[in-house]
Amino acid sequence: MHWASVLILVGFCGISLSQYDDQYEDIFWLQQYLRSQSSYSYSPYYEDEIPPYSSYSFEPAGSYVGEPVPEPPVSRECPQECECPPHLSFALYCDTRNLKYLPFVPARMKYAYFQNNQIVAIQDGAFDNATNLEWLALHGNQITSEKVGKKIFAKLKNLERLYLDHNNLTKMPHPLPQSLRELHLAYNQISKIPSNALEGLDNLTALYLSHNHIQEIGSNLKWLNSLILADLSYNQLTKVPGGLPSSLEQLYLEHNHINTVPDDYFKVSPKLLYVRMSHNILTNEGLSSNAFNTSSILELDLSYNQLQKIPRVSTSLENFYLQGNKINEFTIKSFCSFVDIMNFSKLQVLRLDGNELRRNHMPSDAPLCLRWANVIDI
Repeated sequence: MHWASVLILVGFCGISLSQYDDQYEDIFWLQQYLRSQSSYSYSPYYEDEIPPYSSYSFEPAGSYVGEPVPEPPVSRECPQECECPPHLSFALYCDTRNLKYLPFVPARMKYAYFQNNQIVAIQDGAFDNATNLEWLALHGNQITSEKVGKKIFAKLKNLERLYLDHNNLTKMPHPLPQSLRELHLAYNQISKIPSNALEGLDNLTALYLSHNHIQEIGSNLKWLNSLILADLSYNQLTKVPGGLPSSLEQLYLEHNHINTVPDDYFKVSPKLLYVRMSHNILTNEGLSSNAFNTSSILELDLSYNQLQKIPRVSTSLENFYLQGNKINEFTIKSFCSFVDIMNFSKLQVLRLDGNELRRNHMPSDAPLCLRWANVIDI
């Protein structure tokens, strides 16, 4: 009876330990990964930060202060080229090891990191054994579109974040899993976005396509019903995307060749807060009178374009950047349709430096309209 009792007790302790470890290892791993990576986020970012969990320690139930704690067993199933920390049993670290190929990925893995290597291909079947992957980091390699296996990512039904930035891709990977929440493709050589490239990605919240050679994106964004952030900066776009999703909050189009914005273009996105269109070739002739007069927008960057007049904006706008244009007239109606004690702009920052304006160009009723402004640079 004595030995039976001991075995039952050991079994219960094992269950308790397993539950404790499973509960926290994913959160602990996520914190470690985010600390080790350079930030892709903009300010402000759309997602809440993970709370710190640096105090985590491996301590079985029933242990007391000073009691030696045995190390958990190391899994034998780990590629020799990589590292599988025992306290992060779902994470595979193969980054920065001069790898030229993708090693075997154990089936238990949820997070796999192959960034900063010399990988040139993703062969067919590379992840067939690892269908539980949620995060896959392949950025900073030499991967080309011609050497990416067909439907290689579509098989990963749980994949939420895919990092393929800083590679040599010339085409969008397709198809992609519907589970995807973040897609990182910046710093590649992509020039075209097919009409079906983002089809079915109803869970996608962040799309990073900056620093490519994209000339047109068509209506690809319009049907992404969960999209919050779209970064298309540093491309060769000549016009804005053909329609925006209603969920969008951040739109980055700076450093392109855009010269027009249709009337009421942004009003289809009532949650839109931040719009950056600096370093384009916008002119007043290419803008309708209400192109930027949208009440949801809080920050608007139109600096370094070819504007001669201040576009009309909503009284809700808080930060307005117009430096480096050709503006020669300060029109108060751009900010307030009429001025009185109850009608005024909420603008706090106004940048007009690098234009053809002087302080004495400001109309006498400007202080009343712009009473909340604490920075006005002319």
